[in-house]
Amino acid sequence: MKLSDFDYTLPQELIAYHPVPDRVSSRLLVLDRTDGTVRHKHFRDLSEYIQPGDALILNDTRVIPARLHGKRASGGKVEMLLLRELGPARWEALLRPSVRVREGDEILIAEISKEEKFSAVAMNAPENGGARRLHFSPPAQFREMLARFGKIPLPPYIKRAVEIEDAFCYQTVFAKRDGAVAAPTAGLHFDEAYLEALKNSGVCIAHITLHVGYGTFQTLFEEDLKKQTLHEEYFQVEDSVIQLIQSTRAAGRKVFVCGTTALRALESCKMPDGALRASSGKTDIFIYPPYKITTADALITNFHMPRTSLMLLTSAFAGREHMLNAYELAIRRRYRFASFGDAMLIV
Repeated sequence: MKLSDFDYTLPQELIAYHPVPDRVSSRLLVLDRTDGTVRHKHFRDLSEYIQPGDALILNDTRVIPARLHGKRASGGKVEMLLLRELGPARWEALLRPSVRVREGDEILIAEISKEEKFSAVAMNAPENGGARRLHFSPPAQFREMLARFGKIPLPPYIKRAVEIEDAFCYQTVFAKRDGAVAAPTAGLHFDEAYLEALKNSGVCIAHITLHVGYGTFQTLFEEDLKKQTLHEEYFQVEDSVIQLIQSTRAAGRKVFVCGTTALRALESCKMPDGALRASSGKTDIFIYPPYKITTADALITNFHMPRTSLMLLTSAFAGREHMLNAYELAIRRRYRFASFGDAMLIV
């Protein structure tokens, strides 16, 4: 298969730039991957499909306020987007404008008092607009300063100012472990009450961690998919989750995975013989048809942009033809696409 096999025309007005007020009120397109049948529901109807004894796997990563603004000694403004933690108070970041920040330049983020400031020093020279290494000062207070002066980084296709409510809306209600620069957006449809209701009904809920990187928004360019590489993301899947998946399957029940990020983490735990083992570290796994996904029986996801790794992963799970047909129908029915958009359940 080629990258162009996963292209489609998305009307710009269908991209959701704001979330719905009530998380569980999002629309839900249910796709049966065996025959391509589609049903139109709302997210609160998920309980019609996930039954007592089934497992629900969620990604508990938490989006950090990774967007910072500062200025150089000359007064020029600099925008920083943190990408990856390299060590204590040391990060890889995208700078804008990058070419005007030289190696060794200090970027002042906040002057707290005459004796105290929050700043970053560029540790490498710009290279074709690529990532830069930043050392923040004071290092011991970096987390506190980031929480105080950083902002939630919205997806690049959302062309509006960050609003106060974004700090809540672009975060899952079960987010726990800091490290993501983008939200695991399929999880945004859950609220506390709905999760509690599922739990009380007998659904077994477990958490994995995959710190979603900014590369999740990357449009792919290699027509030959075998030449394409993906960004690395840190993940952690504990043994209790593996045991839950195994016991759920042994009981004849289903494993529902929420989001491509959670599914990517689970598939990274597969051994060459297909067995699952608790794992942690960095993964750059690239999933596209005809890759066979075996860690999920059902997938909760959003509607993804064309020519992205997310679109390819969901196509590997549901089948390319079924996915493209479902997307065509979703466009005709005016579903909302992307991070703040509606949901899809693939069963």
